[in-house]
Amino acid sequence: MAAAATAAGAGEVATAAPPDRARSRRRARRRYVGSALLFLSPWLIGFVVFTAWPLIYSAYLSLTNYDVINDAEFVGLANYTELFQDPKIALALGNTLFYTAVQVPLYVIVSLLLALLLNRAGRSSGFFRTVFFLPKMTPPVAVGILFLLLFNGQNGLFNTVLGWFGIDGPSWTTDPAWVKPGLIIMSLWTIGASVIILLAALQSVPDELYESARLDGAGFWRQSFSVTLPIISPAVFFIVVVNTIAGLQTFDEAYTAFFGAGNTTYSNDAALFYVIYLFQQAFEFLNMGYASAMAWVLFALIMVVTVIQLIVSRRVVYYESEDPR
Repeated sequence: MAAAATAAGAGEVATAAPPDRARSRRRARRRYVGSALLFLSPWLIGFVVFTAWPLIYSAYLSLTNYDVINDAEFVGLANYTELFQDPKIALALGNTLFYTAVQVPLYVIVSLLLALLLNRAGRSSGFFRTVFFLPKMTPPVAVGILFLLLFNGQNGLFNTVLGWFGIDGPSWTTDPAWVKPGLIIMSLWTIGASVIILLAALQSVPDELYESARLDGAGFWRQSFSVTLPIISPAVFFIVVVNTIAGLQTFDEAYTAFFGAGNTTYSNDAALFYVIYLFQQAFEFLNMGYASAMAWVLFALIMVVTVIQLIVSRRVVYYESEDPR
């Protein structure tokens, strides 16, 4: 009987042990989650206060007539209806789409060419990486002022250099046909970050792939299109997506050059981008409800464009982790 009692007691301990271990694991998991939330709390609080709440509140304001001074008046979808009737929305959106459609491919091509040159620079590449990246640190307002100095139709540096080759430069800042091309060229001033990203991608291409291609008789161009571009395509795709989003939100340089400090000397309509018109509605005309509706339309446009790019990337972007079969 004693042996039976001992065996029964041991069985009770054995059955009790697993629940104790489970409770210990739950406590440890709660402590782990609590510690993680504690360390994440500054970011979480900042996200809620400065991102999530403004998003929710702007969605509400887009359904109201609000001028900051008086209380918001609920108007439903009236602001969104007015968007489709405002001729300046079409003008601003057209300018923005044209700028983005031309600037992004040019930005990527020039970045890739400079990255290819740096990849062959050898030991001096570190110096040139710094030189190319430094303009990225220039404040956008300074870039806007620099635009007016360099692209002045009378005595700007850009037209002066063209004159050396017998080319009569256009009026970049006053001719509506040349305002956006000038801004597109000026955007290349901050190309350094993309060059560094593409250079890192180029340096990660395995040399064995080039050796195999050369053994198969592939020349420079064949290697570039069959080896280099597929391997660095994720970096190229990243730059395309990021610069597309930035292009659709173009504001600083164009506003400084053509709208800052009551500037009425230059052709403002040609440089009226969507975000500039949004800024005017919000802070010059105090149409906060209308500006909020514009912001949500821009958000939807960026989402649609990004989703399309992601769908296209499935066919054109190669990831080394993918099964080639």
